[in-house]
Amino acid sequence: MFGIPAIEWVGYVASICIAISLLMTDMFKLRIINSIGCILFVIYGFSIKAYPVGGINLFIFFVNIYYIIKMRKDK
Repeated sequence: MFGIPAIEWVGYVASICIAISLLMTDMFKLRIINSIGCILFVIYGFSIKAYPVGGINLFIFFVNIYYIIKMRKDK
């Protein structure tokens, strides 16, 4: 689409998800949207062999999941 490889679109969508997540005032929504962005960045990073990008986003994804589970248990 528009001469941009599909994997670059994954990176753009990931960036948008991360940016939108930072606008959230609800921490649960922030973590969910941020997790989606992280997974997209994991796909993007490993696809272009940018392993630090994929690795750190995989770590952040698991941190988000930990806190999502913790938030659900605390309710």
